Amino acid sequence: MITIPYLTAVSTYFSYGLLFAFGQLRDYSRLIFDWCSTNNLHGYAPICLAHEDFYIRRLYHRIQDCFNRPISSAPDSWVDVIERYSNDNNKTLKRTEKSTRCLNLGSYNYLGFGSFDEYCTPRVIDSLKKFSPSTCSSRVDAGTTSVHAELEESVAKYVGKPAAIVTGMGFATNSAIIPVLIGKGGLIISDSLNHTSIVNGARGSGATIRVFQHNTPAHLERVLKEQIAEGQPRTHRPWKKIIVVVEGIYSMEGEICQLPEIVSVCKKYKAYVYLDEAHSIGAIGKTGRGVCELLGVDTADVDIMMGTFTKSFGSSGGYIAGSKDLIQYLKYHCPAHLYATSISTPLAQQIISAIKVILGEDGSNRGAQKLARIRENSNFFRAELQKMGFEVLGDNDSPVMPIMLYNPAKIPAFSRECLRENVAVVVVGFPATPLLLARARICISASHSREDLIKALKVISKAGDLTGIKYFPAAPKKQEEEKDRIKLD
Repeated sequence: MITIPYLTAVSTYFSYGLLFAFGQLRDYSRLIFDWCSTNNLHGYAPICLAHEDFYIRRLYHRIQDCFNRPISSAPDSWVDVIERYSNDNNKTLKRTEKSTRCLNLGSYNYLGFGSFDEYCTPRVIDSLKKFSPSTCSSRVDAGTTSVHAELEESVAKYVGKPAAIVTGMGFATNSAIIPVLIGKGGLIISDSLNHTSIVNGARGSGATIRVFQHNTPAHLERVLKEQIAEGQPRTHRPWKKIIVVVEGIYSMEGEICQLPEIVSVCKKYKAYVYLDEAHSIGAIGKTGRGVCELLGVDTADVDIMMGTFTKSFGSSGGYIAGSKDLIQYLKYHCPAHLYATSISTPLAQQIISAIKVILGEDGSNRGAQKLARIRENSNFFRAELQKMGFEVLGDNDSPVMPIMLYNPAKIPAFSRECLRENVAVVVVGFPATPLLLARARICISASHSREDLIKALKVISKAGDLTGIKYFPAAPKKQEEEKDRIKLD
């Protein structure tokens, strides 16, 4: 749990209050001018009411240049960021023909497969020539190729499950499949910080939803006890089924799920475990098999394993892995399989090739080197940020490391200062995070060299000093030198 310093919380509330007050004042002024002007849509209700897009108009537009930055290169360790300008106070941003070469700390390119790869890229090109960019059909019509069948077999074998089903979009994997797994009369118990795709899928299912405190198995057990005792609302009948939904690595916190304890609780109360490994599969574990491998959990104890191919595999889409009966059921009922266009064949080939590299089936040890490098890079970068005095969330081995900003004025200040020094970072604020918990989210890649990371640390340290986000005292240099000597000895 994040403990916000008192003065920081007060100043953050004050900043948002000031923005809200000035925003309301400008809205009232606009109402007066709009009342005087003519409106062509007589009789129509406004498609966007004033309070519905207040945040976008009065807060987001002020710092819009810090988001949606277009790039004109592959998402490698360095990217070309296209320069933009605005003539209307950031309401609209226009692209120029100029670009800036920046160190990339924002992409989910964990293993470096997002750019040219000596093994993957030639095979993807061959697949493109043979099958074309799109199947132009859903899986159940004419959208299944031999590559799709090979992909599902490869994924099932890789994650340690009997069978798997793949979809063309990671977000849709959760939002489309959860409603198929459970409906009215069922109970979903979800971690309080689960991804929006899980939230949308749970809401669309019609099942009753309960939330437990983030990554707290003790509270999960308490919620399970209460809900099993009470039963369904009004009727108090037993639940038809109970599914507990958690993530392997939480994408906004960088924290690794306490999976062994959660699995133990679910076994005790006969609840199914749904594990979202979007950010953990391929990125952690000795052979990149995710949080189960890292924490020593038998995959047989996880009923439904979900993951995406957009992070560690340099591709697109998602998967569900489970028992053969479960996967067969999903193939008959899941709209993402029945109606959506199947995953592009070249993308499927990229995933297959990436898995082979990770497992060493390409005849080299590059996969093992990538896994070792991302672990070393992540732990080095996290330790150095903490030494500098930043408040960094997450656990060791996690390639996701949020740096807390808190105050809304520090969101654009930090982002723009980093970009000025040719370092591209992702900043996140409300509504993607709670109002007080704005942050910069750093994503580390195996493609980053030690020189890249040292440059990034220097730039982030300078930006941190300018914006005042070093909330902890920095580690004394003498202590650091002594630690280094001990390591060398």
